[in-house]
Amino acid sequence: MPTFAQTDRFRRGFAKLTAAQKASFRAAAAKFVVDLEAGSFRPDLGVKGVQGAAGVFEMTWADDGRATFEYGSRVRVGETHIVWRRFVSTTPAWRGCAAGGPGWR
Repeated sequence: MPTFAQTDRFRRGFAKLTAAQKASFRAAAAKFVVDLEAGSFRPDLGVKGVQGAAGVFEMTWADDGRATFEYGSRVRVGETHIVWRRFVSTTPAWRGCAAGGPGWR
């Protein structure tokens, strides 16, 4: 089972999500864990590298929602460690910002 950490920015962003958005993220994160253990991600999670940010990846958790992450140093032998970094979106209320960052509404 992979291990996880969250940045403060991620926690602030998560706290601002609606209950429905939190449920959507949790459902996507459950798929993410299964796929991480299997060694490849299903297409609907849209896992890909973030342009211009070496080592940073994004995962789609809703039509308008992404969460960024990076692989961290292992905290348990043989287990992948993920650091959740922040939430981003393409909707007008979120556009161009991270949840909890400048411009967040």
